[in-house]
Amino acid sequence: MRHSRKKFRAPLLAAALVAVLSGCTVGPDYVRRLFETPTNWRVDYPQAAQLTNLRWWEQFQDPVLNQLVETALRNNQDIRIAAERVEQYLGQLQTTRSQFFPQLSYGLEVSRNQASTVSYPPSSLNPWYKLYQGSASADWQIDLFGRVRRQSEAAQAQVFASEQGRRGTLLTVVSSVAAGYITLRSLDRQLEIARATAGNYAGTLRIFQLRFQAGVVSQVEVSQIESQYQQALIAIPQFEQQVAVQENMLSVLLGQNPGAIPRGRALEDIALPVVPPGLPSSLIERRPDVLQAEQNLITANANIGVARSLYFPTISITGLLGSVSAASSDFMTGPAQVAAIAAGISGPIFTFGNIEGQVRSAEAGERAAMASYQLAILNALRDTNDALVGVQKTAEALVANQARVKALREYARLSRLRFENGTASYLDVLYADNELFSAELAAVSANSDRAVQLISVYKALGGGWVDAVDPQTTGKATEDMPAGEQPEKQG
Repeated sequence: MRHSRKKFRAPLLAAALVAVLSGCTVGPDYVRRLFETPTNWRVDYPQAAQLTNLRWWEQFQDPVLNQLVETALRNNQDIRIAAERVEQYLGQLQTTRSQFFPQLSYGLEVSRNQASTVSYPPSSLNPWYKLYQGSASADWQIDLFGRVRRQSEAAQAQVFASEQGRRGTLLTVVSSVAAGYITLRSLDRQLEIARATAGNYAGTLRIFQLRFQAGVVSQVEVSQIESQYQQALIAIPQFEQQVAVQENMLSVLLGQNPGAIPRGRALEDIALPVVPPGLPSSLIERRPDVLQAEQNLITANANIGVARSLYFPTISITGLLGSVSAASSDFMTGPAQVAAIAAGISGPIFTFGNIEGQVRSAEAGERAAMASYQLAILNALRDTNDALVGVQKTAEALVANQARVKALREYARLSRLRFENGTASYLDVLYADNELFSAELAAVSANSDRAVQLISVYKALGGGWVDAVDPQTTGKATEDMPAGEQPEKQG
């Protein structure tokens, strides 16, 4: 009985020693850096951070836009590419983690061999014979110094980074569809203005041609009006081209062949979303590009440990069990059984800078990733400030444009009245009409710009709406990971 206890005690002690040694992981552990961010944006709005978690495009109150966004979420090719990229990194993570466990394999071989015919005394036996071999083997590399753990940590961070990249693609696609649709409705309205203006000029031209035939006006005035009419006609094909280009762009975002896009509300009837807040500035920490940059930093930090682990020895255990037989009838049952078990240790002595170079490269990569992380935060702050300032300034520009259109309409009416009364030349009317045409187009652009800037604010702040429209957020990218390793839900 005492002998059996000793028999089991040795493996237990060996297992305990392996467990203790396996807790040694070379390389620095990742510590999240804290960066100073401003407490306020350059433009202050009442704090209501929850607004950025809503499906903000629904605030435009255009069912067609809502449908376009849903179609893009289902069919956009960039989203599909990003999702498959997550799957690629999940496969790499699974491959890396498999090194924690013994690798089992098998082998079967049948061969026909010839023995030497030159022997003393001469043999009369047939020199040809068959050989049947079969074996099962196991190989396990013990991760004493944490090389595999650091590789796993890096691979896991790459999965999280690719997931944030996919969320960033979702954010960009939704914002692009909404902004593209607003721009399309703006071009539609400008095309309507150009066609209506050309129609008005055509009617005026016919009247002046009749007046010229009656000798009331000169050829100069007729030519002036014809020039005005042709100018309006030139704008029509230009806007038609821009409409077609915009429709093609939206079609690609929707994952469809280039073609017509359905329309909903007119631009002036589209409601504008509520301006989301800019407080606190820590809201940018949930932006996918910022989170992705941090995961890239975690990867680079873990790669330092992978490189440093090359300084330390590796220990492997190998076992084999099989059978060799010259006849198929007693294969795996005959007496010719083979077995082997071995343990090995290997490590570097002189590498002439090989490992040192890898460590140096990994450390430089970590510093570069740190700079990229800081740059991502700075760009996020800039994007949000730009968008918030843009909302305020485009609103001011829209008010000014609308006031200018109103003034020019009155100017054009009075100029035409003075011309009809014979107190002014038609040049005054021509100038007023041309200015009014340009101002109406500019007012439409200003209205569109304001809506697009609002979209930019929601895009710049990220927001929980990305998770709301993305059922894969808690899907395959994280479901295969242990609970303690899954990333915290953002936003």
